[in-house]
Amino acid sequence: MKKIIIPLLASSALIFTSCKEEKKETEKKEIEPIEEVQAQETWKKPATNAKTYAELSIRKGDDWEPKKFGGGEFINVESLQLPEGHSDHAYYIRYEGPGWENSQVGYRFYLDWRNAIDIWGKKTDTIVLPYVGQDNYEDYHHDSPWGQDILKAGKSLGLGGYGRYVQDSVAHFRNVEKTLASVENSENSSAVTLDYEGWKTGDTTIDLEAKFSIYPSDRFSKITLSPSQEIEGLCTGIVKFDDVPLIEKKSENGEWGYIATYGTQTLVSDEDQLGMAIFYKTSEVEKTQEGPYDHLVIFKPTTQKVTYYILAAWEQEKNGITTKESFLKDLDTKLDSLQQNGKLE
Repeated sequence: MKKIIIPLLASSALIFTSCKEEKKETEKKEIEPIEEVQAQETWKKPATNAKTYAELSIRKGDDWEPKKFGGGEFINVESLQLPEGHSDHAYYIRYEGPGWENSQVGYRFYLDWRNAIDIWGKKTDTIVLPYVGQDNYEDYHHDSPWGQDILKAGKSLGLGGYGRYVQDSVAHFRNVEKTLASVENSENSSAVTLDYEGWKTGDTTIDLEAKFSIYPSDRFSKITLSPSQEIEGLCTGIVKFDDVPLIEKKSENGEWGYIATYGTQTLVSDEDQLGMAIFYKTSEVEKTQEGPYDHLVIFKPTTQKVTYYILAAWEQEKNGITTKESFLKDLDTKLDSLQQNGKLE
């Protein structure tokens, strides 16, 4: 597929929705139709033997209702510039943002002010995202043969989303001049790249690039953040749940560490088990601490790339991890690999 960029539409104000999130406090704006996007080539679904996959899919045409799913066709694009005013509580992007997956796990990103990362719990080892949310926008919130989305992000960063910790809270992306998203797929990896221009928090405005990469095997995804200037408080985190304690550990040489949680912290049921972790390089981190909604990893001010890894292990995954002991053993194996090789890939 050729690269497609949707121009910024000054007259468009979209309202983005998620049944898993409280309504945004800000007032909704009037919606005007969005011009139809013409694909230069017909999108082709990934090969049956594809090992990784990333996608970005938007509503085709201008006859959709932002307040409820009205049917219609989605079209996959390689890149997208968000229309001006785009926010939560709209049905413009299929499952609310880009998604990326391999045979064991999938992730999705809320491409709006929330900028949280959600988890696709997969029961099958095949590529599933091209078929998710096509017939009924809300289906992926419920159990199906392939799995479902399993994390309630709420006001948090989900698993590995990012923001700026300032004045005892995390600033998300409510004030951004322009956002461009793109996806790419190759034989051995898939990636989502987000470019933010004019991200304002407090009295500071910067540009930021974020890239999410996934590889053919294992449950982790690599994330790199590239800020245009040094700022205090750039951070990532894991959503907090009552009665699910935080786990922290560092490698023997102290160069890598992780924060993690394991327990009943999914939308599936009160017994369903999920493990989540973030691996980070200690030289890039100022501190870890508790935020209002997240266990936070706060990075040192820098203009260099910051790299961390997220990992989700769902007990219903095919041949998945089903106990806390097994989860911690898996984390320790990866911590050793990071100590030895400096990367997971």
